[in-house]
This record gives sequence, structure tokens and C-alpha cells, in this order.
Amino acid sequence: MSRVPVFWKWALTVVIVAVAAAAALWPRGDSDSPGTQASPEPTRIEPALRQESGAADCPPESAAAAGPLADIVASCLADGAPAAPGRMIGEPMVLNLWAYWCEPCRTELPLFQEYADRAGPAVRVLTVHSDPDEAKALSLLAALNRDLRAQHRPELRLPGLQDPDARIRAAANAPNALPITVLVRPDGSIADYVARPFRDVTDIAETVAGALGVAA
Repeated sequence: MSRVPVFWKWALTVVIVAVAAAAALWPRGDSDSPGTQASPEPTRIEPALRQESGAADCPPESAAAAGPLADIVASCLADGAPAAPGRMIGEPMVLNLWAYWCEPCRTELPLFQEYADRAGPAVRVLTVHSDPDEAKALSLLAALNRDLRAQHRPELRLPGLQDPDARIRAAANAPNALPITVLVRPDGSIADYVARPFRDVTDIAETVAGALGVAA
């Protein structure tokens, strides 16, 4: 009878060793706890793609921000640097919100380039990509420029913002649809938004003149 406890003692020892070995060999992720896993790294954008997109440098920022856009920080499509549209005020501003998957936006973007060329410094025109996939936005801009060159039309050279969370659309209280154009007064207040594609450059010019009082 005295040999039974010894047997169970050795059996328990074997079980403990086996569990420890299994735990040591069990595959692990980057973190012991799913809640502490690191966020995925953002997609790296090649400088050549930014250059091919034609996105111009973002306008300089003023000393003070104002209006509903005051707390919004996006990034500049030209170089990926932080860009705050609420600090770019000082003259009337037109923000054309688009996304790479939006078919009407593809037709409308060249119209805004033509409008910006016509309006000159009287109006600040920026595009705003309202989707997280910045690389696809830049690729689409590059493709549009190739098409425009073939058609002998002005290429896209507008400054653009990357707004992955659509915070600019939310600040304008605009619907969840694209394209949308936000018209901003020189003091940073939002005069209006337009939730439809524009027909042509004249349509843009008349709409901006009616909302911001700037003829072009």
C-alpha cells in the first residue's frame, strides 16, 4: 500500500513537466494580450507616387485657426506632412471632397483645376480625399493626369488634403455621400456645402459667387 502514493507523486510530476513544455512551445503573437497589440504601421507612400500625382504643396498656415475646421488636422497629399485647413483661412476657400472610388469625382476634379486657373488668387481651391486609402488616391490622380495630357487639357496641380476619417465633411454637417464641396468664408465659417457633382466650370463659378461673393 505504501507504493501507491509514490506512484501518484511521479505521475503528477510528469503531468506538470508536460504542461510546462507545451506552454513553452505554444505559438505567440506580438503581444501576450490581444488588447495590447500594436496598431498596424501606416502604408508607406513612395515619393515618386506623390510627385506623379501632381498634388501641389499645401498653402501656408496662418497664426490662428477659426471656425468649425479649427481643430481638424489632416495631412498634405504632396508630402504627407500635417496640414490644418482651419489655419489656411484668410481668403475664400473651396474644399472639394472626393474619394478614389467615386466615379463622379473623377469627372469633377479636372473642372476644379480649370476653375482654380480661372479664379486665380481670389479663391483658394483644395481637394480633400475623404477615405483612408491614400495610395489609391494618389494613383488615381496620376492616372487622371495621364488622361488629361492625352486630351491636351490642364493637368491636376491643386493642393490636396488626406482626411481619412472624413472630419471635414462632418464639420460641415454634410451628408455621407461624395462628391461634396464645402465653401468656407475668409473668417473660417462655412457658408454652404454642395452635395452634388458640378456640370461644368461655369456651374462652379456661379455657385462659388453666390455663396462667397467672389466672381471668376
